[in-house]
Amino acid sequence: MPLSRSLSMTSLNGLPLWEDEDLPVEDLLLFEVAWEVTNKVGGIYTVIQTKAKITVDEWGENFFMVGPYFEHNVKTQVELCEPPNPAVSKAMETLRNNGCQLYFGRWLIEGSPFVILFDIGAAAWNLDRWKGEFWDTCGIGLPFHDREANDSLIFGSLTAWFFKEFQDKPNVIAHFHEWQAGAGLILTRSRKIPIATIFTTHATLLGRYLCAGNADFYNNLDKFNIDKEAGDRQIYHRYCMERAAVHCTHVFTTVSQITAIEADQMLKRKPDVVTPNGLNVKKFSAMHEFQNLHSMNKARIQEFVRGHFYGHLDFSLEKTLFFFIAGRYEFSNKGADIFLESLSRLNFLLRVHKSDVTVVVFFIMPAKTNNFNVETLKGQAVRKQLWDTAHSVKEKFGKKLYDALLKGEIPDMNKILDRDDLTIMKRAIYATQRQSLPPVTTHNMLDDSTDPILSNVRRIGLFNSRTDRVKIIFHPEFLSSTSPLLPMDYEEFVRGCHLGVFPSYYEPWGYTPGECTVMGIPSVTTNLSGIGCFMQEHVADPAAYGIYIVDRRFRSADESCNQLTQFMFGFCQQSRRQRIIQRNRTERLSDLLDWRYLGRVSRDNQKTLCSTPVCFASKALFLSVAKPIRSIPIVCGTLIIITSSIVSIYSFGRLLYSKQALQEC
Repeated sequence: MPLSRSLSMTSLNGLPLWEDEDLPVEDLLLFEVAWEVTNKVGGIYTVIQTKAKITVDEWGENFFMVGPYFEHNVKTQVELCEPPNPAVSKAMETLRNNGCQLYFGRWLIEGSPFVILFDIGAAAWNLDRWKGEFWDTCGIGLPFHDREANDSLIFGSLTAWFFKEFQDKPNVIAHFHEWQAGAGLILTRSRKIPIATIFTTHATLLGRYLCAGNADFYNNLDKFNIDKEAGDRQIYHRYCMERAAVHCTHVFTTVSQITAIEADQMLKRKPDVVTPNGLNVKKFSAMHEFQNLHSMNKARIQEFVRGHFYGHLDFSLEKTLFFFIAGRYEFSNKGADIFLESLSRLNFLLRVHKSDVTVVVFFIMPAKTNNFNVETLKGQAVRKQLWDTAHSVKEKFGKKLYDALLKGEIPDMNKILDRDDLTIMKRAIYATQRQSLPPVTTHNMLDDSTDPILSNVRRIGLFNSRTDRVKIIFHPEFLSSTSPLLPMDYEEFVRGCHLGVFPSYYEPWGYTPGECTVMGIPSVTTNLSGIGCFMQEHVADPAAYGIYIVDRRFRSADESCNQLTQFMFGFCQQSRRQRIIQRNRTERLSDLLDWRYLGRVSRDNQKTLCSTPVCFASKALFLSVAKPIRSIPIVCGTLIIITSSIVSIYSFGRLLYSKQALQEC
């Protein structure tokens, strides 16, 4: 059934799974091609990683991921082995005999999918020849100085070459992600390699650049001179690769309705279907434990805050809320600009209302640094020294108290602590004194004076002073459990926070609010993000479930900023009990973002997909006579349409194949 706007979240727990049929995948091979296979760059890594398990469960050893080889990633994430499929093994051997280096193994994530990794550097000697062939094929020339585009061409050429070795082999379906994999799709189609192709754009290349340049993007979508805008930004060749891939593929998909509108204008092709991104909710599921996990991880964040603000810890940690923003360092696109301005206004409101609530805000955005900030390291060292001192005195105090009680005496508190103990404690107290304010950033920035976040912090004057009710900590690295500063993984950190704030201007989907939701943490998103639009469409009152949606499409920047400020101020006014109730309601939305259920959202797209058929690989499957279009029912989230000599196939969240379709062919 299609999800309705008035859907009751209480009913999600009782949703039955799709009744899977036995899939005849013995003679079918599914390849997922992406630059982020084993290579974390952005959100696509999360997409392919989270849906790996459910795809492996359905396709077994006939599912492969294809990506670039980076030695440092392979050493820590991949278990190398020999391919069990003879067709794959033979194709790899052919490439190796022609001087290419490629690696096969299991990616050590949930599901342990097979991966095929091409060594880009080892094949770079072919670059000039392949650039010439690419020009002859589609008239797209790549400048020598654009290393990313050149690497994408090498990757694409190797991918197409690999697929070419599968002619007269089992049927092949190839799913390409983003423009970096687009060259492989273009070459595959131009060489008439008989495989079914799907291309997914998670964000248009030009759209990302235009939004980063502060263009009024969504109000002028139909007014941009696309070729001129791409040329002015020196990405015309990349734009051509992306657009060519979109028009070459059999099925074109994107991840949200707002990105579908953008793709129609920017790439001149309307997506055949919208496939919302999901999460492997089971991975995050903690049942009734998620409240305890929040408490445990909040305590670890509090320990870091004690060290970071030593000497200025004049606020109660029990009345301190932790907000955060995380993602790629795209200052305007990710909404860091409006977030900082809203924090300034929130600080004013909290001070005017004489609130005893303190808000500590973390910016988790990787930037160029050269080392940890010495003052930040010192803070953690001081905290640890105080902790050790307190424990040492406590042990001596406890022993003397125990001895006195054994003798039946009420201990004299003036004698139970000797002068040495008092001296040690006084020295520890003096060690916490500092003349400077707590640092805003935890690392030494390479370009401190022009960094967008730090420049705006200076503008709004939030320097972590005693009078500020909003404190800022900029952590310009991804979180890691091995960090000497904040030894927490991202998942642990999110669970310990109270609110995630992601007021993005350009966010085709938005995994960060989704991850907050499945972990029971309220979040702020916008109606310009895919997940924000998704929640508005399928949840009657998102704010009641801890999903605050800022209107950045139909309001001015100042109005949006005020709305975000009011959301955060209202959150600060909640009692602890109210926050606990809200976290329970937020966590109940988890099933809505599960890969297992997102296939249901796709029923509304059947008519659209019917009009865009996909040529399938095997000629044996082609119909010999023209027949009326007929729609095979959705099976496990898959829609298959058969017409004369064509087969359309796509899975919403999963790529599957219908036994019924094979039998009817």
